[in-house]
Amino acid sequence: MYFGTLISFTKVMEKTLFEKLTGTWTLVDLIEVPVNNDKIALPMGEKPKGLIIYSSDGYMSAQIMNPDRKNFIQEQWTNANPEEYTLEASTYLSYSGPFHTDDEKQMVSHTLYVSLFPNWTGQTQNRKVLFKDGLLHLESEKPFMNNSRMVIHKLTWKRVKI
Repeated sequence: MYFGTLISFTKVMEKTLFEKLTGTWTLVDLIEVPVNNDKIALPMGEKPKGLIIYSSDGYMSAQIMNPDRKNFIQEQWTNANPEEYTLEASTYLSYSGPFHTDDEKQMVSHTLYVSLFPNWTGQTQNRKVLFKDGLLHLESEKPFMNNSRMVIHKLTWKRVKI
């Protein structure tokens, strides 16, 4: 009877996926893996910067950028020229909205309330979740078309220490 009680107690002590995700994470790596085994790409450069925040009230926010972005000629972004806007949008990714977790499938779903890319607003995007060696690994659930290639994004995150 003691062994059964210990197992039940251990299961009670395990954190849910929601609880494991809650907090702030900094981006370690973002790679784009083609499904045809072609060359891996680094869409935000070799050392991308980013934050993903999962709040206890069920909302998330992701911000990712290429740290080699160029400053605008003018101080105000509203005075930027079309080339600057193009570079700005191609070197930065951001979206926020509610998130839901599936402990059984080890998936997190991001519902995009706002997004830098307007086509994503209102979409729900699913991510496979893996915790390994103290890092959070997120992977797009399904391949998608990017630069004429079917790819999967793999992101590695490290929890921010207070």
